[in-house]
Amino acid sequence: MKVDLSFVYDFLGARTTQSWVDAAIANLPLIIQDHANCEKKAAGTAMNMMFRYEFSYDLQCKLAQLIREEMLHYEQVLGIMNDRGQDWEYLSAGRYAKGMLKHKRTYEPAAMIDILIIGAFIEARSCERFAALAEVINDERLAKYYRYLLKSESRHFEDYLALAQSLSEDSIDERVAFFKEVEAELISSPDTELRFHSGAPA
Repeated sequence: MKVDLSFVYDFLGARTTQSWVDAAIANLPLIIQDHANCEKKAAGTAMNMMFRYEFSYDLQCKLAQLIREEMLHYEQVLGIMNDRGQDWEYLSAGRYAKGMLKHKRTYEPAAMIDILIIGAFIEARSCERFAALAEVINDERLAKYYRYLLKSESRHFEDYLALAQSLSEDSIDERVAFFKEVEAELISSPDTELRFHSGAPA
């Protein structure tokens, strides 16, 4: 079943470059492992938010659901690595998440709102890249798995946005527009490290 991603593409400020897709296909084991890292980090971030922001029932329930799904995806990617005979190797963190988090406001609830907006962009970008890879990857099992992830990743991005808006008395549109520009610059500009969320290969 084809998933309509037009709303994801509209949300993002730039599409992934062909040069990144080509580099990712040529370095698939690295991309697969970094994908596993991303799922683990997403679960860890959501867990940290659960402990820091215990005042909201809706937030706690949604974060608990996200943690379960992210850890399931982590386990699934580990299984793919194992089946491919791929060993776990050290990978340094890329610039992507740090490049957005450095613009996070430092007071509450603004900091939490920004973290959730950043989470929305990370999930939307993941969704866009899964779709791009699934179109060209020469591994039907992996392509099928990436297509399977599209629905959940696109829902996660909407969940993060809804949570961010629920914590703000004012519209979050201005902050979303700000991070849209920041994220697009990180994705489009040259990057010396290839990662799942890296920019155009330098």
